[in-house]
Amino acid sequence: MLGFGNKQSKDTSPSLIERAGGASASPYSIAIMGGGSWATAIAKMMLEKNDEIWWYLRRQDRIDDFIRLSHNPAYLTSVHFDVNRIHFSSDINEVVEHANTLIWVTPSPYLKGHLKKLKVRLRDKFNLTAIKGIVPEENLCVSEFFHQVYNVPDDNLAVLAGPSHAEEVALGRLTYLTVGCSDEVKAQQFADMMASNYVKTKTSRDVIGIEYASVLKNVYAIAAGICKGLKYGDNFQAVLMANALQEMNRFLATVHPISRSIFESCYMGDLIVTGYSQFSRNRVFGQMIGQGYSVKSAQIEMEMIAEGYFGTKCMKEINRHLHVNMPILDAVYNILYERIAPTIEIKLLTDSFR
Repeated sequence: MLGFGNKQSKDTSPSLIERAGGASASPYSIAIMGGGSWATAIAKMMLEKNDEIWWYLRRQDRIDDFIRLSHNPAYLTSVHFDVNRIHFSSDINEVVEHANTLIWVTPSPYLKGHLKKLKVRLRDKFNLTAIKGIVPEENLCVSEFFHQVYNVPDDNLAVLAGPSHAEEVALGRLTYLTVGCSDEVKAQQFADMMASNYVKTKTSRDVIGIEYASVLKNVYAIAAGICKGLKYGDNFQAVLMANALQEMNRFLATVHPISRSIFESCYMGDLIVTGYSQFSRNRVFGQMIGQGYSVKSAQIEMEMIAEGYFGTKCMKEINRHLHVNMPILDAVYNILYERIAPTIEIKLLTDSFR
């Protein structure tokens, strides 16, 4: 495990792009796969260390507006780009063909729809997922999905995590990120690529644990939002987060039993920022539910994807086979999917805490 810092690696082995294979002769090696706020923030970071990038956006009209305005027309509109350094395309095959390092940032419910159009092999590319969600119906983390369905080897799979709201990255505020990959050299090379004066990086081998933690923290942020909407105070919110961390640790120890410290930033740090921050869409979604909104009306008013809504159902289904004690997950599931009143469900939850 490497500590946070911006020190450049002196490793002289082939770059992660060369090691991943693919069209290594192409000068445009990095591709952003998605067009939301986190994708936009990552693109900003990538352009600080790369002359050019590829960027896959599903809608051509969004691309046209982006080029005309020099910023994403729908997300983080204050972040301006030199569009001459970006190769936009609404054709996923064109982007994957030209790039060797694919950074996946599409919402997890829509990932399969994008991939259905794909004809280029993914196994030869370095695939890094910044998607903090489960692939619905498959009930797999994104890296598991790429490995099992697209035969991508483990050393060509990575995950990006940590307390990192896109809005703060866009403002250049200090951010700490963890790159998880079974290949430590590739993890370090990508971490070095992301490091800057406001981004500090470290590496980990716990790909699956980090991914599941990223899913669960969204579920717990919804719980925090529900409690906020019900007028529970900061005292209880602290107890809720403490219990959420214990619940997360129990699940990770069951699904991927390796040595880890749950107190690292990619676990506890991400949980805290998602549960407390004003930028957390999952917390906002939960708060609306606690205030009496229906799931549908909250989704419509937000106009953004709250990954935790989908993640709650997937995690509940996964845990039916694992039988981990997860009262917070169960409570959020009962509120969102069984339509049990938040006042009743949260009161039962409070009685279970110590």
